[in-house]
Amino acid sequence: MDTPFIELTPTDRQILNSYALMLDGLGAYLGEGYELVLHSLESLDHSVIKIINGHYTGRKEGSPITDLALKMLGELEKDPGRTVSPYYNKNKSGSVLRSCTIPITGEHGRIIGLLCMNFHMEIPLSNILQTLAPPQSTVTAAAAPAETFSDSIDDLILSSLSETREAVYSDPNISSANKNKEIVLQLYQRGIFNLKDAVIKVAEQLNISKNTVYMHIRNFKNQS
Repeated sequence: MDTPFIELTPTDRQILNSYALMLDGLGAYLGEGYELVLHSLESLDHSVIKIINGHYTGRKEGSPITDLALKMLGELEKDPGRTVSPYYNKNKSGSVLRSCTIPITGEHGRIIGLLCMNFHMEIPLSNILQTLAPPQSTVTAAAAPAETFSDSIDDLILSSLSETREAVYSDPNISSANKNKEIVLQLYQRGIFNLKDAVIKVAEQLNISKNTVYMHIRNFKNQS
């Protein structure tokens, strides 16, 4: 068994595991042009613990750390405040990669891993555009998820309420007596009531008591 380069604590391992889970989502978002590599500094001989699109450099889980990553690690340890900047290098076949190496800190502020991103510069532009284009099934407004970008909690609550109320009041299948109940239900499903004072603000806007809002929320919880 390899002698550990550093001893990881249970918390360090949890931090690295959280990055490993993040890589799946990041890889899906960035697309096939990016190789994403998560290194653990516990073992330099087998530092790669997660890799996406490893075919660009021929690596897989269990591969060793690179010489350049070792050099950058030394520089980061000497100067923890050093700015992380992109750089260019080449893989074994000579293809140009735009890369960035980001340190991952664990307990006590020490570096426990590295997140390396390599963009394959020679990937066809059509492949990149295909990644960016939304699937046909999500092009329509009805199918596309809506997201509210707000600069305050109040704005987020009121914007979500306004959008939900408009949808509910325009739905002829919801009776007038159940409009407010349905609005509360949809806001509850969207997680709005996890925000501070959301119950009070929604109650004021719907002209009902906060106890009525709480009653609807309790009923929804009991039914789920």
